[in-house]
Amino acid sequence: MSKSTHARVVIVGSGPAGYTAAIYAARAMLEPVLIQGIQPGGQLTITTDVENYPGFADVIQGPWLMEQMQKQAEHVGTKIVTDHVVKIDLAHRPFRLTCDSGDIYLADTLILATGAQARWLGLPSEQKFKGYGVSACATCDGFFYRGKEVVVIGGGNTAVEESLFLTKFASKVTLVHRRDALRAEKILQERLFKNPKIGVVWNSMVVGILGTDNPLKVTGVGLKNVKTGEFSELAADGVFVAIGHNPASELVAVQLDMKPSGYIATTPSTATSMPGVFAAGDVTDDVYRQAVTAAGQGCIAALEAERFLAAHAEQRAAAE
Repeated sequence: MSKSTHARVVIVGSGPAGYTAAIYAARAMLEPVLIQGIQPGGQLTITTDVENYPGFADVIQGPWLMEQMQKQAEHVGTKIVTDHVVKIDLAHRPFRLTCDSGDIYLADTLILATGAQARWLGLPSEQKFKGYGVSACATCDGFFYRGKEVVVIGGGNTAVEESLFLTKFASKVTLVHRRDALRAEKILQERLFKNPKIGVVWNSMVVGILGTDNPLKVTGVGLKNVKTGEFSELAADGVFVAIGHNPASELVAVQLDMKPSGYIATTPSTATSMPGVFAAGDVTDDVYRQAVTAAGQGCIAALEAERFLAAHAEQRAAAE
């Protein structure tokens, strides 16, 4: 039997933004409900070594970090729900969320922390080596390639920015692009072409990730020239896929103002175009996309939800 639950704060998503929002909302005695979604813990659950999250002198594991965040959220009073939201109705108050199980959640305030997913090539070998030499975040993993050779796949701003960033660590960066010209901004292209550590392979697509099984380790990529059909191999210690991200914003895409990139628009901080609805983390952040910035936004969203509820309580009291 499906059931209906009313809460002052409902949080959708269980990455750093969602769990941090839950921790702050629970400590404010708002008794938040957090609905985890189809990937509890978010992108950090497929990240092995994490070295840039503050507070840990040693390298930690992404899944472990998310387990600790969940335990902390539960410890301070968050109700964690293992379910997936399939519909959100913002036309009426309280907001109505329908889950895959059939359960209904009514929310006085809503915090969207559904995150984003990196676009991947869709190769079986890519899946095999994720976390073992294949990454979608140079800022997260570039540090592990000091003095090594890496490949970046893509041709837009993200790919060029990742390539430039990786030159701080890698001895050589090769950008692979399937066309004969980049889509990135001209100023970024100029920086890339001037950097002696960066080379470009044009008119080519990656058709396979090469590596060893024991231990799992990337050794290079298989390439196909899209004009000649010629196949070749390129040695590399790491591969960074930089062909963009897809924000998980489809549930509210026609109900809230969106950025041209498909991310939820917020102003001035985590408030969306709908009063009482807040967005935090990668579903709104198309620039930084870091665990620590997501956590910071989660904190802000909870504080803003608390203030929103307090202001409306005062208004109701004054009206009575």
